[in-house]
Amino acid sequence: MNEPTIASPALSLRRYGAVSACDEHAFHQIVLGVDGAMEMAVDGVGHRIDARRAWLIPAGARHEYAGVGENRQLVLDVPCASLALPERLFARAVPLTMNDALAGVVRDAARYAERAGDSTDAALHTETGGVSAHDAPRSAQMARRLAWETAARLALVLGESIGIDIPATRLDYMRIDRWLRAHLSEPLRVADLAAHCGLGERRFHQLFDEAFGTTPYRYLQRLRLDAALGMLGDARYTLTDIALTVGFADQSAFTHAFTRRFGLAPGQWRAMRMH
Repeated sequence: MNEPTIASPALSLRRYGAVSACDEHAFHQIVLGVDGAMEMAVDGVGHRIDARRAWLIPAGARHEYAGVGENRQLVLDVPCASLALPERLFARAVPLTMNDALAGVVRDAARYAERAGDSTDAALHTETGGVSAHDAPRSAQMARRLAWETAARLALVLGESIGIDIPATRLDYMRIDRWLRAHLSEPLRVADLAAHCGLGERRFHQLFDEAFGTTPYRYLQRLRLDAALGMLGDARYTLTDIALTVGFADQSAFTHAFTRRFGLAPGQWRAMRMH
């Protein structure tokens, strides 16, 4: 019997009309400009989205929006606590100024979406509804793959390259995030990490959960699997190479964790590679 898959992000390439509309939803959203522009206000704060500007919108935030002439925007719907990013980043709406790395992710994702022939929201949006991705049509599997790979690349760029004015907490969670990304293949010793932060292990666990929305071990698992997505695109790496490089004991453990998170085994994922 197939295990249920983890809730997936959903990617859309959208065009917005000039008539103002508003929305509010139970998932986070990252709206990134591709072509043209749109105006968006989140919780009353206005910001223009274009090829160099974007919005990071937390779940439950009311946002009003309208397109400015011809435009295309890349929209990533993100289930809460699903990305390899501290959940604390979504504590409030944040306007982003895109650097070259983030703009590159947006261009690539938009191009792949168009090449897949699914440039509308309805065609690109993957609804899993609790059904295993093994049973989904190939087009839905490809949409799911594109959404996860874009989400993983965005998480990496946002974690490493974007300076975000985030609410202060006692735990320097962005520093912890960077440290974990740099030590994927090493065993995680939470007690040592807590001591490095000047905290007892129990208090560290509490603050980590508040900042990341999960435990240190589960968050490291997300980071490892996201790193594996990038390596699967390089045929020089065997599945065993990838498993060991990102910190799994063997290929079997890697395959089990990968399949549960992404809905396909790593070998199947690699076979679906876009050209």
